[in-house]
Amino acid sequence: MTTTSPKTPAGRGLGRLRGRHGPRVIAPLVSGQEIVLIAVIAVLWLVLGWATPAFLTADSLRPLLIEVAPIALIGVGMTLVIVAGGIDVSVGSQMMVCGVITARLLVDAHVSLPVALLAAIVVGALMGAVNGVLIAWGRVHAIIITFGTLNLFQFVGRQIFGSQTVNGIPATMDVFGRGEPGQTLGVPHSFLLTALIAGAVWWYLRQTPGGRHFYAIGGDPLAAELAGIRVRRRVLLTYVITGGLVGLAAVFTLGKGTTTLDQSIGAGQELAVIAAVVIGGTSIMGGRGSVLGTILGALLVQTVSSGVTQLGWPSNLSDLFVGLFVIIAVGTDLLRQRARRRSR
Repeated sequence: MTTTSPKTPAGRGLGRLRGRHGPRVIAPLVSGQEIVLIAVIAVLWLVLGWATPAFLTADSLRPLLIEVAPIALIGVGMTLVIVAGGIDVSVGSQMMVCGVITARLLVDAHVSLPVALLAAIVVGALMGAVNGVLIAWGRVHAIIITFGTLNLFQFVGRQIFGSQTVNGIPATMDVFGRGEPGQTLGVPHSFLLTALIAGAVWWYLRQTPGGRHFYAIGGDPLAAELAGIRVRRRVLLTYVITGGLVGLAAVFTLGKGTTTLDQSIGAGQELAVIAAVVIGGTSIMGGRGSVLGTILGALLVQTVSSGVTQLGWPSNLSDLFVGLFVIIAVGTDLLRQRARRRSR
């Protein structure tokens, strides 16, 4: 029987995987950064509630959660992608394609909402699979591939739009909307579904060997491959999951109350999602991240945006504040990594 010696390349790779991606990879249930985010959000809510008392009312918080849901949902998938060492800047264009296809099916083909919902998820997953195959088997950096597919998917979306808006989106979308049909016990259905999906992914990452493989791949893909992890399949899976979640997020966006869809859907969405993931504590270098942190990051991003609007400040200030949060988060991550290297 053949054994792997620690002196062989395979043995060293397996050793690195066990040492770096063993028990220390999975953080406690709530990390220090997540606690900081909870505190920051709480302080912001208190300040905004003092400055604009209407902010802490149900009529204000419910729309905030509706706006958070698509960003947080895509952020769950993006967390998987970045944890595994990748990135996807094409999610905004994917949302455009999924949104217009869903709207066309509802308006032109008169399909039911479940059929349109399934179609959106499948189309998103297929676009994610295109990214995943090119990245995993083409061995080209993810940002190059997804920047290319960003333009490709955007072209496809515009062709389906045909330089026209899609009008007459039916009221069946109200189940994900702002009115009474779109909520249960006062909580929007879109946010409830996002929370359930985020909880499932959170459990999978922390409690299963398969989930821990994503951290291993992001930390050292060579060591992970030498340890027997099917790196390419795992990388492909992250992009397929992200694409499927983009499709669902597109349906949430259609359900916000508009009856008309134009080509602006998904515009800038990739920046908001990546900001939420990075602010939530996921290392842009891969190997470390948290779904809970991403949800909190999305909530912080939308709180800043809503707060700037309610205070009557210029809207571009929200971009400034979110940018500062991203810089602080990335800087903190780099300092943390430098400290780890020095401690070895």
